Amino acid sequence: MAEIRSTMDLVMERAARMGKASSEELRQSEARTRGMHLTVDYLDGKSARLLEKLEQEEAAIRMAVRQGMIESLLRNIFLARDDVQMERVTRASQGLVELAGNARDVATICQELRHIIDGYARHREQLQRQLEDQVRVQYEQALAQQMGEQAGELKIDPTLQPRFKEEWSRIEAELDSQYMQALEQHKTTLKQRLRA
Repeated sequence: MAEIRSTMDLVMERAARMGKASSEELRQSEARTRGMHLTVDYLDGKSARLLEKLEQEEAAIRMAVRQGMIESLLRNIFLARDDVQMERVTRASQGLVELAGNARDVATICQELRHIIDGYARHREQLQRQLEDQVRVQYEQALAQQMGEQAGELKIDPTLQPRFKEEWSRIEAELDSQYMQALEQHKTTLKQRLRA
């Protein structure tokens, strides 16, 4: 309930600020939002180059549009768990490099981010397989004690077992925390570099 109240407070504060905002502030805010929308089109493959889209904007709002693009791209760098998500992360990092004018330091940071995310995916898969094997062996042993030779005919899916789900939830939370910390450090560096 406190979370809802604080969100409501934020909405009310923003509405009050918008009421007091100058037309230029509103224009810049709308430009930032436009940058975010252009980035969504880019990430969805509807546009090929962000820089082209940025250059088509009025000079007066170009920086605000760029800022919206950067914010949106950074939000789309996350711990990918499948190929579709990884493709989006890769596209987002390519967009950041493009907006930085292909700056070598930004490209290096983005490459490091992709290595972190790749490492996360491999580590996650490895830990999941290990836990599956461990739970499968434990259940097979327990069934063998109860059922004898008949237990060998049963196929056990360890991912459906409550013990697996509990343990995997704990392991995954720890893994996410470790990798998110590294990811956030790199994203902070990118934010600082791209604001310059």
